[in-house]
Amino acid sequence: MLLRIETSALLAVDFQERLMPVIHEADQTVAHAVWLIQIAQRLGAPVLASEQYPQGLGPTVAAIRKVLPAEAFMTKTHFSCAAEQDCMRRIDACGREQWVIVGVEAHVCVLQTALGLRAAGKEVYLVADAVSSRSPRDMELALERLRAEGVRIVSREMVAFEWLHQAGTDSFRAISREFLR
Repeated sequence: MLLRIETSALLAVDFQERLMPVIHEADQTVAHAVWLIQIAQRLGAPVLASEQYPQGLGPTVAAIRKVLPAEAFMTKTHFSCAAEQDCMRRIDACGREQWVIVGVEAHVCVLQTALGLRAAGKEVYLVADAVSSRSPRDMELALERLRAEGVRIVSREMVAFEWLHQAGTDSFRAISREFLR
């Protein structure tokens, strides 16, 4: 199944200030998430971002806050966005069946969110180069488990090119100039 921009949305899970210093390859993970968030916005896909108990883990990192409007953010105390009623209402209100997920930690909130969305009947795509954990081994195990559970593991470029669908369009030229060179 290919991703289609008209049926896709992006969910950025818990890129929070107090968590990021201990995340493996945090800077690269955040940069890849920002890259994909900006492409989603340019192509018209809804983007939401969750914050796990922000009183303890702080707000979302500045690089992501800078590219998202305040209304994109949702707070939660459940590890899974799908288990948090307010988050799930926001997700359902987007009216999208394909959910592309980026975030941290891969083996906790990202995994539980992906499995919860899958159980709710959504097609779930996890962007492997825009998720991470404190431990690379936990990340690896999360990807293995998610794949076994039917979550599609993709790269950020796979998502971008599937959303673009074809070369030669104005959208392709604009995204190519800014993001693909």
